[in-house]
Amino acid sequence: MQQAQYQLIIVGGGPAGLTAGLYAARGRLKVLLVEKGATGGQVLVTDWVDNYPGFAEGVSGFDLMDKMTAHADRFGLEKKFAVITALDLAGDVKSVTLESGEILTAKTIILCTGAKPRRLDIPGEYEYSGRGVSYCATCDGPFYRNQEIAVVGGGNTAIQEALHLTKFAAKVTVIHRRSELRATKILQEKAFCNQKIDFLWNTRILEIRGTKTAGVEELLLQHYNGDQSTLKVTGIFVLIGIAPNNDLLPLDQLHTDSTGFIVTDEEMATSIPGVYAAGDIRSKRSRQIVNAAGEGAVAELSVEHYLGNQAPDQPLNCSE
Repeated sequence: MQQAQYQLIIVGGGPAGLTAGLYAARGRLKVLLVEKGATGGQVLVTDWVDNYPGFAEGVSGFDLMDKMTAHADRFGLEKKFAVITALDLAGDVKSVTLESGEILTAKTIILCTGAKPRRLDIPGEYEYSGRGVSYCATCDGPFYRNQEIAVVGGGNTAIQEALHLTKFAAKVTVIHRRSELRATKILQEKAFCNQKIDFLWNTRILEIRGTKTAGVEELLLQHYNGDQSTLKVTGIFVLIGIAPNNDLLPLDQLHTDSTGFIVTDEEMATSIPGVYAAGDIRSKRSRQIVNAAGEGAVAELSVEHYLGNQAPDQPLNCSE
């Protein structure tokens, strides 16, 4: 049987991957974390994290991930910064092919490739990301107390988050490109009855405007009849869905849901023995830094249990 170079390879270095790596290195597994960029994932571009336990005054996304990376490094986590071009998860030994042509092998894999919010791809969206443009109401809602903000979208997530934002904002304008919502009727009723929520129908956003010092200040809108107008807001929440980072995953080998997220059990095990998933790539409802980290820990503990039930590569010789 092919000999594995590692007991565990972790694919992705966000909160889930770093936590799994910390646990594995501390548990003295032969582990490698592979990340195509800097460790930290999407959190690196998050301006401020106000709801991660242990940071009573809040912490910048960069500083939080810097501390997570340093914590894993303290236990000697081996990391490789490289682009993965192929994964083969079948069989007792899994393989990871890098862009350089190098092939890495391991007995187990934890997939922590994450997800990305669907974007509007309009002028100003990238420039003001984290400074008025947000993709997570739970994360950033408290920063907009008594302010007027906008929500883009008409599905369940957009309307749920709009309702949540009314706890903080003075006014929430829901901007939808259609003439009716796609959210469930009960959510629609709640939103229509909420005096803090207004609706702009048959409308799309052409541009997000602001300044470097103040951040977002207004939106340029286009209505179904071709007319244009502006809307003064200090924040905009783009809630038109999320997409899994699953381009490199062998989807013919993995069980995924209808939108491409990996289905696991509560121990983070996928449909393939020895393969686990944690963080935003999982099929689930809540995607937060804290539950990504928790899932990374659970996945690594599942790996230890799995490896403990496998036959050793070499017979134990206590006389040596």
